[in-house]
Amino acid sequence: MKNKIRITDEQKSDFDRDGFVIVSSVLDGTTIHNACDRFEKLFSGEFETGVQPDEWNWRSGRDDPALTRQICNAWKSDLTIASIVLREDIGAACAALRQWPGTRINQDNVIWKPPGTRALGFHQDDSYQNWIVPSEMMTCWITLDNTKADQGTIEYVRGSHKWPLSQPINQFHAPDDPLADMRSAADVAGVTPDIVPIEVPAGYAVLHHGRTWHGSRSNSGNGPRRSVVAHCMSSDTKYHAHNTSGVYSRYKKHNSQEMDESFFPVTSRSDGYRSEWLTGYLAGKI
Repeated sequence: MKNKIRITDEQKSDFDRDGFVIVSSVLDGTTIHNACDRFEKLFSGEFETGVQPDEWNWRSGRDDPALTRQICNAWKSDLTIASIVLREDIGAACAALRQWPGTRINQDNVIWKPPGTRALGFHQDDSYQNWIVPSEMMTCWITLDNTKADQGTIEYVRGSHKWPLSQPINQFHAPDDPLADMRSAADVAGVTPDIVPIEVPAGYAVLHHGRTWHGSRSNSGNGPRRSVVAHCMSSDTKYHAHNTSGVYSRYKKHNSQEMDESFFPVTSRSDGYRSEWLTGYLAGKI
């Protein structure tokens, strides 16, 4: 079983102040085990549905083992990952915190940091969303391992969702200084950054605002740090009329800004609607 996320008034207040909020026990032990079992298969190119993910940034046998492994939109390739990131309660929680009418999945991430892997640069998610309107997202990060500060856990800069929106960072994967762009943004905002490493048990989640600065340093510990991430956007989101995404604009209809639910399904909406095909897909009717 899994515990449904229910956002309390206190959590909403914490989120508004800090730009992120921790939620306990989002996944149970069985789901954690099943998700971890999929990592080797996914990064080796074994896709349960026969469909490749939209982005496959690290491949076994091809890429530097010191790099953090990342896949985007594994939900299209693997039903175990899909059963997590397409959950209705995750979408509802994101909508509640951002006061949206509902949510669509923007993309997911499967992230794997074995011992010795290098950093991911601190960034704002919304810096990469100029291809949609409104150009904003909300994220649910879920850890599959007990996290420690020295194991490359995710780190947040408290209150940084109130800073100005910055441009995409100079180097996302394996930067020499993962905090460089964030420090520059803090100087512009006129604040001293308050960096919070997330140390929580496996199965916990953190919900964060699209403008909250975050990243992860090198894993200098003895264990892996694996996570599954649902990036959500408002159910009312449309394509930008002119700006494009090198990956996700391939799903844009000609002469339309409408987002197709086949590729950006509605996971939750205040009127109870959810993309109808999700039930069959998650049941294995591919």
